[in-house]
Amino acid sequence: MYENSIARLAATKILSSLTPRAFVGPLAPLQLRDIPSPRLPADDWVTVRASLCGLCGSDYKQVFMNGSVDNPMTALISFPQVLGHEVVGVVEEVGPAVRCRRPGDRVVLNPWLSCATRGLPLCEWCERGELAQCLNFTNGTLAPGIHTGNSAHATGGFASHLPAHESMCIPIPDDVSDERAVVADPFAVSLHAILHHPPPEGGTALVYGCGTLGLLSIPILRALHPETKLLAVARFDHQAELAAHFGAEQVIRHRPREDVIEQVGAATKSPLQRPWRGLPMLAAGVDVVYDSVGLPETLEIGVRVTRSRGRIVVTGVETPKRFEWTPLYFKEVSLVGSNAFGMETIDGRRQHAMAWYFDLARKHDIDGSAILTHRFALNDYREAFMSCWDQGRSGAVKVLFDHSLA
Repeated sequence: MYENSIARLAATKILSSLTPRAFVGPLAPLQLRDIPSPRLPADDWVTVRASLCGLCGSDYKQVFMNGSVDNPMTALISFPQVLGHEVVGVVEEVGPAVRCRRPGDRVVLNPWLSCATRGLPLCEWCERGELAQCLNFTNGTLAPGIHTGNSAHATGGFASHLPAHESMCIPIPDDVSDERAVVADPFAVSLHAILHHPPPEGGTALVYGCGTLGLLSIPILRALHPETKLLAVARFDHQAELAAHFGAEQVIRHRPREDVIEQVGAATKSPLQRPWRGLPMLAAGVDVVYDSVGLPETLEIGVRVTRSRGRIVVTGVETPKRFEWTPLYFKEVSLVGSNAFGMETIDGRRQHAMAWYFDLARKHDIDGSAILTHRFALNDYREAFMSCWDQGRSGAVKVLFDHSLA
């Protein structure tokens, strides 16, 4: 449970200057608690017994207090929180108005707390299936929250049981294991970005960052755009190995920064343009960058390696900071955000992004479970988060809470 306690936040911030373990220490906002069984907010909700729950980057960035106090997203959340929205589980109980789900159904969680889950008429975005753009994240029967885990009324998979609206429960095909299913959420995030902002035919794409979202972008691009020349930038050795495994043609290490620009320039046959001081810029460059990091550093390099009128698609979220972005204007680069997923269309057929994950994984033999590196029991939550803190040492990509572990 994560408590919005000023005293705990202040103490943790001070102690974290001495050791990062303070973020999960006895004074931290995140603590292991016994809580009551979930109360269903309405008759069309169910109780899910969690089997696996992934630690999302947004979860551990919150725990590590990696953000700004003026972040406007704080208007859309409520406390206390039980985090965890990347959930695979089994429906255990159903409310009297539930029509589509039954006890025993194995499901993956669509975590968005949009209009239907709040007992409201659908807003214009929900009507179009764009659930992450819902206009009612603070209204209806639920406390504010954009998705499971950041609403006080919709506790998440960092507990053994959680409530879910029946529309949030996506059935898992019988031939798909829990391990493959648990990456449906991040796969859907990367799929949404690529479907809405695809590379041009025969173009070049750069996947910047090889954590969960970046790595899953690679097999999606290989499946949907096989003729695309695919480059990737990775920070750690284990990430670089997985990027090559999934099909990146060239994997570039993230430092030194000038090497990244030079290697992208060589791969795209684009001359370097060197300023009086600082990093060079490419005369041409890649058609599209999928930036799964969102650091000022990655954005600064992105605008330098993207061709004129190319596109940078940002799925990562980091603390903002100034960077030199003049090439954005000069090259007329489009910088766009990509948030989560909803109903998606491929080849004229429309269905939920998680259902597309199951279809694409089967058709193109994509094994998303290759990114699963660590499993922990809830009791070992401190070690789980510390493996995310130092991914270079731990070799972590996707870390799980496994509720079958004692």
